[in-house]
Amino acid sequence: MDMDERWGLLGVPSSAGAHTPGLEKGPAALRAAGLASLLAGGVLDHGDVPGFRWRADLSRPTAKNVDAVARVASDTAAGVERILAAGQLPFVIGGDCSITVGVVAGFARAGVGPALLYVDGGPDLYTPLTRVNGNLDSMGLAHLLAIPGHVPAVAGVGPVVPLLAVSDVVCYGHSLPAVDHERGLLDRLGITHVHADDVRADPVRAASRARAAIESAGPRFVVHCDVDVLSFNDTPLADVPDSGDEPIGLRLTELAASLSVFASSPRFAGFVLTEVNPDHAPEPDLLPRFSATLAKSLSGSEVSPAR
Repeated sequence: MDMDERWGLLGVPSSAGAHTPGLEKGPAALRAAGLASLLAGGVLDHGDVPGFRWRADLSRPTAKNVDAVARVASDTAAGVERILAAGQLPFVIGGDCSITVGVVAGFARAGVGPALLYVDGGPDLYTPLTRVNGNLDSMGLAHLLAIPGHVPAVAGVGPVVPLLAVSDVVCYGHSLPAVDHERGLLDRLGITHVHADDVRADPVRAASRARAAIESAGPRFVVHCDVDVLSFNDTPLADVPDSGDEPIGLRLTELAASLSVFASSPRFAGFVLTEVNPDHAPEPDLLPRFSATLAKSLSGSEVSPAR
């Protein structure tokens, strides 16, 4: 194995935690768009974990496909552990947001407890008690924190429960209104968070503030990035585009400028990309353009947001 390869790529072709099928196609579509060849520093592709295509689950309506979600997260953890053993930075491409439980669990299994910078249109703090439609991709961070009402099979894929403390987490780019269940939880739990309004006002300044907070949380941090943080009209890739049109979601240039700040940190330890639904891309060149922008931002190169 060439230890000079900076990145270890892992695909997680699963829509187990999603609303509908589609996200299981994300890893193949991103590879076809050339993502691996665009990443600076070299990439070793570790292949895919066994996937899962969403299906209706009437047996557990408030935690749909929970056994599959837990299995996929556990397999993801094993893959991340292998990548870390190879001395590489994990780059995990999904797949729905619940895969990030597995990524953090993989670090924990390797003896590294990372902080988590959660770049997402919403912080995924629901549980089966508060999310009546039961999609577990809206519950990932709740399971990492083992919030009351979580499902033990999902929260327990790592060596400890909870896998994270609230002081280990910074949420970035969310579009939550002032009166909202998840917004209230962020404030009550004391989780540092940066609203999309602040990112749009000055992406580099907002990202620098988030980076300082996540660096103070621990020696290493992982970035989770759900493409629903983006305005769907600007970059139509999200599975559920409820982060919507401006002034709600971010422009791709604003996200890229933020990621560049994060990836240039000496404490940056890995990246998770979630919720890419290639069926939603209206033009064949969108995924290659997105992949090129993402790869450049993760090289640590400066990316200036177009205004």
